[in-house]
Amino acid sequence: MKLSQLIGEYVAFKKSLGGVGRTDEYVLRAFSRAMGDEIDIRDVQSDQVSAFLAGSGPVTSHWHRKYCSLISFYRYAIAHGHVASSPLPTVLPKQAERFAPHIYSRDELRRLLDATDLYRHGRLIEPHTFRTLLLLLYGTGLRISEALSLTLNDVDLQEAVIIVRDTKFYKTRLVPIGTQLCEVMVQYAKRRKESKHSQDKSAPFFVTRRSAPLTVFLVECSFQRLRDHAGVRRVDGARYQPRLHDLRHTFAVHRLTAGYREKQNVQKLLPQLSTYMGHAKISSTQWYLTMTPELLREANLRFAQYAFEGGVQ
Repeated sequence: MKLSQLIGEYVAFKKSLGGVGRTDEYVLRAFSRAMGDEIDIRDVQSDQVSAFLAGSGPVTSHWHRKYCSLISFYRYAIAHGHVASSPLPTVLPKQAERFAPHIYSRDELRRLLDATDLYRHGRLIEPHTFRTLLLLLYGTGLRISEALSLTLNDVDLQEAVIIVRDTKFYKTRLVPIGTQLCEVMVQYAKRRKESKHSQDKSAPFFVTRRSAPLTVFLVECSFQRLRDHAGVRRVDGARYQPRLHDLRHTFAVHRLTAGYREKQNVQKLLPQLSTYMGHAKISSTQWYLTMTPELLREANLRFAQYAFEGGVQ
């Protein structure tokens, strides 16, 4: 069977199970193009695969990301009798040290939000738009692409719920929002209407001053300048300064910390949190749970309570 044909079959199968993300599909499509779309899967050689994995630069975590996508695909191919063995290397390079995301403190979050009223970026993003967007990202853990894809039809402020369509794992999910966040969204919607932006149900919810849709590039560039303006910086020698995506990590950590503090059943909370964040597996959510002093303290208090109630001296 042609490699491209089998990849299409595999991607469709995994999508039906909700188990393939856009990154996996991107890697497999790139692999097909690199090998030649007309090539038979049995003719793919190990040196070709190694060259694809190596790319043109140093070995990074992306090497392992590509390897994981390919090994899963070849397991499928072997199980269905298309090849007898995998051409992937059996010796893997050492994986790069895991990047530690920045978990914003509440003080840093306040400084970022306060700075939106003072900072201007080319007058494209209005302060109230930027502030509402940041609160939505922190309050729901949405990916920035998901937030910017919202239309007026996707935001039901009467029911306090938003619809996130065609996500990273090709799913649509309902995301309830809290009372305070909902009120912020209501006020933004009113100002959006007063500014005479389009009220068509298919129009983007977040728009620039000139009614154009916000782009990920514009928001990320604006956030970097906002972050510098607010004086929010890392001093731990990390490769990157605090990122917009770190708001999603912060949401997950703060929600789990609150769960401990509110004496919730954390084992039940994790699957709920995973579904809310749009993850296909709990392990994906665990990637977002960086241990912070506050989270560690709450976990230790829970353990101490458990040990005491269990009669442990």
